[in-house]
Amino acid sequence: MLGEYRIEGRRASDIAASVERGVGSGALEPGQLLPPMRELAVTLGVNPNTVAAAYRTLRERGVIETDGRRGSRVRPRPATTARGSIRVEAPAGVRDVSKGNPDPALLPALGEALAEAARHEAERPGMYGEAPVDEEFARLARAALDADGVPGGPVAVTSGSLDAVERVLAVHLRAGDAVAVEDPGWGSLLDLVPALGLRPVPIAVDDEGPLPQAVERALRDGARAVIVTDRAQNPTGAAVSAARAAELRELLAGHRDVVLIEDDHGHGIVDLPLHPLAGVTDHWAMVRSVAKAYGPDLRIASLTGDAETVDRVLGRQRLGPGWVSRLLQRAVAHLWATGAVDTAAVAGSYAERRDGLVRALRRRGVEAHGRSGMNVWVPVSDETGAVTRLLGAGWAVAPGARFRMNAGPAVRLTVSGLTVADVEDLADAVAGAAGPAPARSYG
Repeated sequence: MLGEYRIEGRRASDIAASVERGVGSGALEPGQLLPPMRELAVTLGVNPNTVAAAYRTLRERGVIETDGRRGSRVRPRPATTARGSIRVEAPAGVRDVSKGNPDPALLPALGEALAEAARHEAERPGMYGEAPVDEEFARLARAALDADGVPGGPVAVTSGSLDAVERVLAVHLRAGDAVAVEDPGWGSLLDLVPALGLRPVPIAVDDEGPLPQAVERALRDGARAVIVTDRAQNPTGAAVSAARAAELRELLAGHRDVVLIEDDHGHGIVDLPLHPLAGVTDHWAMVRSVAKAYGPDLRIASLTGDAETVDRVLGRQRLGPGWVSRLLQRAVAHLWATGAVDTAAVAGSYAERRDGLVRALRRRGVEAHGRSGMNVWVPVSDETGAVTRLLGAGWAVAPGARFRMNAGPAVRLTVSGLTVADVEDLADAVAGAAGPAPARSYG
């Protein structure tokens, strides 16, 4: 079963460490079946509960996965293998449209906001034991949520969207639970779920968001949580429409015990209306990062949800970092209060480039998707070949493998670094590399 590799140890921590060494060295390969717990206990001369504890630790660390009577295996994609490593480095002279970063020209200047936060700090220095959420930040965040129809709930602050999602999953789910995730979807999230010892279940998407039949199938198969991107979905640009939201709300209303997490990825850069799903399940959360509209390095996201979920998140946060810098919270609150970002203008700028590229590709017979946000998703028949040919044509793109589980091959193009004049040249290169693609769903 394990070939020549011998798992060693008398304590649970030692047994877990032995397995991790085997995985790290390559002696235990992805997909390799581990011995049944009782069998390994006999081999090591320990109590079966000791082996059970070791396997539990390994599941929580994302090293192995357990599938009932089929036993425990080394994860097919170890959690240490980040999808972010699936990238193409742009050599000199090659235009890079792979990064997914916002256009720096559309980000607000931070000097005044940071200076205002510093003045506040000078007058009243932040200390231990104070409320973790700045009062003005919470007031403005909640007002914006109210305006978009998000149900009432307390506000927490996290270090970005992924931090918020991780904390919500951690306070509600246990190792081995299934989580429905969009496919294609955010690569970091597809890495995070198995790293938490959870089992990702792919749900297909189209331009209007997750397909109801795919969500229904995931729920029927036991998904304990569903994660939905409301606007500017990464990588496809999907945005949940009013009709799709109504379908999903009706479906989720029949599964009130499921944890619903919504990521409003397009907040501040998309002028399409938000159609929230929140409130139809007993436990829910809505996450809004400031990264795309105000700057990735601010590392601030607002989180609201049902009272129990937010209380659990704040409780766990107190045991770790304690709080997210209130200096940064006040700086963001100042940006909000002064209208530092003109959402309509930012959305229009991205739309001009994104929609122009989608139209240019379709004129060339190439299927492309990008309903909102700053990314365009292009299905291709040969992903590696398309990436290589585009690199030869002077364009570095993101391989679709970073963003998909069961979805078909594709490439992602980020328009934030393009000018309107670049669109035709890029469309020519993509058409030459990808060739005409038959119309199909990309879920």
